Amino acid sequence: MSTNGVLSMAGWYFLPGLVTGYLQSILYTIFIRAGDPKPAPGSPRFVKDRRRVHIFVVLFYLAYTVYEADWQLRKESDFYQALGVAHDASEKAIQSRFRRLTVQFHPDKVNDIDKERVEAIYVRLQIAKDTLVDPVKRFAYDRFGPEMLAWIHCKTLSDFVFHGVKNITTYYFSTAVGLLLLGVLGYMQSGKFWRYMVMSTLFVVELHAMTRPTFPPILTRLVNPLLLMTWLRPPYLPFQMLALLRKLAITFFIAMSQLAPLLSDPASAAPASDTVTPQDLDRIDALAKAADQETGRLLGLELAPFAGDENSIKLLRAALKDWLVQNTVRNDPEVRAAMGRVFEGRRASA
Repeated sequence: MSTNGVLSMAGWYFLPGLVTGYLQSILYTIFIRAGDPKPAPGSPRFVKDRRRVHIFVVLFYLAYTVYEADWQLRKESDFYQALGVAHDASEKAIQSRFRRLTVQFHPDKVNDIDKERVEAIYVRLQIAKDTLVDPVKRFAYDRFGPEMLAWIHCKTLSDFVFHGVKNITTYYFSTAVGLLLLGVLGYMQSGKFWRYMVMSTLFVVELHAMTRPTFPPILTRLVNPLLLMTWLRPPYLPFQMLALLRKLAITFFIAMSQLAPLLSDPASAAPASDTVTPQDLDRIDALAKAADQETGRLLGLELAPFAGDENSIKLLRAALKDWLVQNTVRNDPEVRAAMGRVFEGRRASA
């Protein structure tokens, strides 16, 4: 997996929650008039709004991740695009096209300033031509992508197919082990059955695409004709379609693991959240004791300068007691209401 792919996957674990908080604050600023109170954190409306924003953010990031994977494929290009020929171009058409391109990109026909860049283009064109005019290498390239160029020990069609099947078997086996470990650790619990079903289906689809002499029918009859008609992007090769399906499957699994709790019925989940177990009470009691000890320690540090000075300690205690009383009285709703009535009566009489 590329660096961009790793960063994209890692982003799933912190970006949606981070963006949700910022986006909710921005939406409140836009749609709530100045001076009107905003929903307080933890209130029913705040929780409901956050749930909706979080769903939107996850769906948007899912779409972006798929687009980013497809953009990477287009950025890397392929040998057919490099030569400017169709996927069904004949050997003669490829040779003819290569000869015309060498007139433009041959290193001996450019100045020294552009020579290094043109040499790189010429080498790529040469590799593309050599691969596509060889039926065995062309079959392997269409299904396994440019990584087949590193399989120098493969000479025949069966060699390439066997090596490719071994690679995808290793990939899907390691993916299955990874999913099992995530399940054991408590992650991605939603849709376990469908997750394994989808991965098994993808494995079968890849085996079918790698062992058939023609492109998958879904490409030749649906996807590529639609792309050619709409000019959205160049047509897919089998290896590009399979790479995109892999990324889409993994991304969809991660997205569903985050969407499932958000899409569940809040009413049915409420009773479970209100249930307090003895273990929860024990943890709360332990936290309260730890907080009390920490508060006593911090208070002792603050009172350290007054150690041994009884008068200062008495004055400090009296001031703290007065502050607590005044603060409690002033914040009491009934006291504040009474004070408000008094002030209104004075303003009315004045």
